[in-house]
Amino acid sequence: MTGSDRSAAPAGVVELRSDTFTLPTPRMLEEMTRAPLGDDVYGEDPTARELEELAAELLGMEDACFMPSGTMGNLAAILAHCPRGTKALAGAESDIYVYEAGGASYCGGVIVEPVRNAADGTLAIADIEAAFPEDYEDPQFALPALLCLENPQNRCGGRVLPLEYLAAVRDLARARGIAVHLDGARIFNAALVTGVPVRVIAGYADSVQFCLSKGLSAPAGSMVAGSAEFIRSVRRIRKMLGGGMRQVGVLAAAGLVALRDMTACLGDDHARARRLAEGLAGLPGVVVEPVETNMVFFRVEAPHVSQSRFIERAWDEGVRLAELGRGRIRAVTHAGVTDSDVDRALSVFHDILTPAPLLASAHVD
Repeated sequence: MTGSDRSAAPAGVVELRSDTFTLPTPRMLEEMTRAPLGDDVYGEDPTARELEELAAELLGMEDACFMPSGTMGNLAAILAHCPRGTKALAGAESDIYVYEAGGASYCGGVIVEPVRNAADGTLAIADIEAAFPEDYEDPQFALPALLCLENPQNRCGGRVLPLEYLAAVRDLARARGIAVHLDGARIFNAALVTGVPVRVIAGYADSVQFCLSKGLSAPAGSMVAGSAEFIRSVRRIRKMLGGGMRQVGVLAAAGLVALRDMTACLGDDHARARRLAEGLAGLPGVVVEPVETNMVFFRVEAPHVSQSRFIERAWDEGVRLAELGRGRIRAVTHAGVTDSDVDRALSVFHDILTPAPLLASAHVD
């Protein structure tokens, strides 16, 4: 795919807030106009079905379901796994716990219990074990039915969970008789870092949600994959939540391009993130966290400019940033960020963080 085929931010703007700001590529827009359509609520949209079959094949699952958003995808998966009054365990820094509006509790009567995330995004096995009651017969305790992982882990810095860790969590869940759901919003980024096909990562979970509308540049949509029986439940829940969208093949066509073309471009995003991080690390007053995917988390500790003022001044110069979690800034590279955009951002950051030299006094005795 050539650079001109990739989506871009508005002219004059370097958009680093999130990879959700990607725009559909020209090929996506073209395919959207000519996609065969039907009523997806009746299961008769051929383009949506093609996308679901491709997603299931890539993840090594029996079936998949197109969802309007990752939030609805995670919610439908949790409700399909968990009876009312049970618990879903999730990282305290996870999107499911922090950013998805308590939907599982509100809509499904499911308690989401936070488990502390380590700095590398993992949940310690001992901490997961501690969330299970010692006495399953004691009626005072809600019983866990699901363990949710996030890979890559967003708020921990876009960190990728090791395969051996995923295997250990799967074994624990099986021993405890609960399911594992993977919030793999950016699972293709994780597969790139791990160096394995995406189905290997998905194989450690009973269900997976991933987004088409982040680094893969589709305008909307996410996929939930799992067993055929599980996906039947997800489809029913999707309808209950208002996610039946009729001629959804218009969006699914962009999703097909995302899976066939855009996954191969993620390495460029990772390389640009590393380049951005290296440039930031050389600036005064900047503390950069480890970078593994397309996310750069950093703090500004310069004596002459506060972090909030740093963000404001960057915005004034056309470089869009935002804080994400506990006083850290997140910069995300994606299809709309070029090498020259990275250079421009670093130049702006340098000018903000490098104090202007004091002018010598013009007074002459």
